[in-house]
Amino acid sequence: MMRSFVSLISLLLLLSFSSSVLSTKKSSFQKLPVPGNRTGPEAFAFDSTGKGFYTGVTGGKILKYLPKKGYVDFAQITNSSKSSLCDGALGTTNVEKCGRPAGIAFNTKTGDLYVADAALGLHVIPRRGGLAKKIADSVGGKPFLFLDGLDVDPTTGVVYFTSFSSTFGPRDVLKAVATKDSTGKFFKYDPSKKVVTVLMEGLSGSAGCAVSSDGSFVLVGQFTKSNIKRYWIKGSKAGTSEDFTNSVSNPDNIKRIGSTGNFWVASVVNSATGPTNPSAVKVSSAGKVLQTIPLKDKFGDTLVSEVNEYKGQLYIGALFGPFAGILKL
Repeated sequence: MMRSFVSLISLLLLLSFSSSVLSTKKSSFQKLPVPGNRTGPEAFAFDSTGKGFYTGVTGGKILKYLPKKGYVDFAQITNSSKSSLCDGALGTTNVEKCGRPAGIAFNTKTGDLYVADAALGLHVIPRRGGLAKKIADSVGGKPFLFLDGLDVDPTTGVVYFTSFSSTFGPRDVLKAVATKDSTGKFFKYDPSKKVVTVLMEGLSGSAGCAVSSDGSFVLVGQFTKSNIKRYWIKGSKAGTSEDFTNSVSNPDNIKRIGSTGNFWVASVVNSATGPTNPSAVKVSSAGKVLQTIPLKDKFGDTLVSEVNEYKGQLYIGALFGPFAGILKL
């Protein structure tokens, strides 16, 4: 299984590099190649300065991108993340020692950056960067195994995050999808109480999650089922969940669009031969698809992992690809 997974990663990387030489005459799209031998800028976060972005890459590093400087090291999940062992670590290679940042988001009030590391659990990084502090790698004595999406409630600072599976780890993601594993979970972490709570269980490939701008609900994706659920935080339905939409194929990360009430979802259409037709899908707070932007001409067959709108531009991440993309709206 590991050999086939590495082969798939190699194929996806080859396709990603091939796509990077496609015509980019349209100035509305910009590619920002990840430095060194690392890949997979999976998700993005933006601090209060409004300059550049933060992203996690293979080998356990968090990079900061500044328009005039490019990428610089900001933080690392483990001490090993800065070593030669983790340089060039593709996909899930050495993931138990290096880490693999997946979902990331700031608490804008404190400046803390929260990270859901796929293999090593929930972490927090202080404003100055450096070595991440592990918050939890289990709940109720049960290891997380495979964390994925993360968001911070803009009104309370409570952290919400998901696990893709509670049976399979990151190395066995293909097996989790192929068997239609439904052991994913949805959690919350309250920094004031320092407690992790399980909010939902039985999810099929729970990838992204996003809190609404008013903090009334959280959207939770199910990649394997092509479904997004809504979990209510406030109101008469608080503590309950319902189907939000089935109109987005294989939803990965979900991101709110400021205070508009709308969301961007990274989507791929799985076929028998592999992931195809990556796209950015905008949905309303009622679950209606408002816009779909095809991304295949820019990312090839790479698994697009996140679409995050900031100051009139879409920041697009890729699970295995060698670059982050910026698309001007």
